[in-house]
Amino acid sequence: MATLSLKAAQRYSVPDWFSNNNQISTNSERQRYMSHQIRQEGRALRNETNNQTKWDQEDNSTRLAERMDEVERWKDVLENTLCDINVEIDALTKSKEEAERALEAKNLNLDVVIENLTLREGRQDIDLVTDQVHEQLLKEVEVIEGSKKALQQKITEAFEQLCLLMEARQQLIFDISNKKEALKIDEVALSLNNNSPNISFKPNPLRIPPGSTTKQQWDMFSRYNKDRAEAEMKASTSLREAISATIKYTDNEIEAQRVATDFAFRKRIHEFEQALSELKWQEKNILEDIADLEEDIRRLEADLRAKAAPLKVAHTRLETRTYRPNVDLTRDEAQYGLVDEVHQLEGTIDALKQKLAQSQDALTSLQKQLARIQEDIGFKTHSLCLDKHSMDVRAKLTTPPEKYVSKTDSFPRTPNRQLSEIKCRQLELL
Repeated sequence: MATLSLKAAQRYSVPDWFSNNNQISTNSERQRYMSHQIRQEGRALRNETNNQTKWDQEDNSTRLAERMDEVERWKDVLENTLCDINVEIDALTKSKEEAERALEAKNLNLDVVIENLTLREGRQDIDLVTDQVHEQLLKEVEVIEGSKKALQQKITEAFEQLCLLMEARQQLIFDISNKKEALKIDEVALSLNNNSPNISFKPNPLRIPPGSTTKQQWDMFSRYNKDRAEAEMKASTSLREAISATIKYTDNEIEAQRVATDFAFRKRIHEFEQALSELKWQEKNILEDIADLEEDIRRLEADLRAKAAPLKVAHTRLETRTYRPNVDLTRDEAQYGLVDEVHQLEGTIDALKQKLAQSQDALTSLQKQLARIQEDIGFKTHSLCLDKHSMDVRAKLTTPPEKYVSKTDSFPRTPNRQLSEIKCRQLELL
């Protein structure tokens, strides 16, 4: 016989069953709606994030490209500035070398002037005077020294300016090198895409690298390098103009002083030639006067000797007449005449002796004056030769070195008149 077996469990009512079914259906509908909303939001988020990611990447690629263009523009500006500063460095170097050559050329002027002064120290006695030539030579030394000092100052300034230009150029090269490297790095960054093989996650990619600068600082740095280089080039251009002006000014000053000194030399040489001409004329006249005076002295001596015989005759007559006898020993007219004759002859002899002594004194004075004139002729001939030799030396200043030939190999250092005249004649013939 079958037995009824019931499951021992909680029993629900039909309304509970319907309520449960309704609850499950309602929950399912709600979950399905929520799932639909989430799916739609997920799809929208995917589209939005994909678009955002794509456009962010595109925007940053554009920013990288624009940044590269900006860096490239600055690099081009700095490279053009670098070319300009290289040209300016070459130009300033040439100006500095020109100033150095001008400074070296002044040594010849100084050597010539010093040689002139040394030569003229060989003048002797009264000719060793502080004349206009000496003053102009000293002034010429002063002008040359001043010109050398001015040129040396400009050379120093050019050297210092070259250092500043090279420093600015080095800074430009450093900046250009950095920009070239930055361009290479940004080019690599711009070339990366989602399929690039060398992309990976990096530790702390959002960190700020040490030494980072702001865009403004970067721009100011490059602008400062450019502005500094342009300022140094402007200063260099002004300095080159000053160097050129200094070279021309010093050349003009030295040339003007050389002309003044040469004029003083020519004037002094003319004065010496006039003095020599006058002295030689005086020498000629004194020699003639000495010859005439010597002839007169010989005649006075002859006349003095000739008076001895008449005086002897008068003395003998008087002595002879003293032997007249007795009353015939009278002071007659003959006696008075003989006495007068003796007095007259003695007076004549005394006058002749006095005049002879005066003539001999005059002859001695003329001979002394002649010696003095001849000595002075020797001095002036020597001095004239020195000045002519100095003018010959000064020809170096206006004659190219390859064409300069000295007219005199040596000059007289002693007041030997004959040697001096020979040297002067050589100069005149040349």
